[in-house]
Amino acid sequence: MRALLQRVTTASVTVDGQLVGRIDKGFVILLGVTHTDTETEAEWLARKVAGLRVFEDKYGKMNATLADVGGELLVVSQFTLYGDARKGRRPSYTDAARPEQAEPLVDYFIDQLRGMGYNVATGLFGANMDVEIHNDGPVTLMVEREAPQ
Repeated sequence: MRALLQRVTTASVTVDGQLVGRIDKGFVILLGVTHTDTETEAEWLARKVAGLRVFEDKYGKMNATLADVGGELLVVSQFTLYGDARKGRRPSYTDAARPEQAEPLVDYFIDQLRGMGYNVATGLFGANMDVEIHNDGPVTLMVEREAPQ
């Protein structure tokens, strides 16, 4: 499971011109799921994201967590995070999980974050989304947990 995490001042998702999710200060998480992922990877990733110290503390150091700053999350499913562009010019997406596997794991990841008390907005799984991100810093991290083979 991969999460491309961006620290933001604000972010939103629209589908067909309709706002479906919006947050203020916090993280946008573009989330990719592969074939071997399970709830174990989703739980680990949710805990990891919640514990990252990448917000500025009172001294201006990146030492504060999402909870410390009262941050929110916007989670957007993104199968292209498992795109492989090493050969040719058209990426292969064979490493991305099929929607019937990926969607429940994306929902489970979101539920884990909500269970920790966070406000979590979402995109719309499988939709063509317009994502507006106001990256803060910029701070962008790739966080990944591979399932045991």
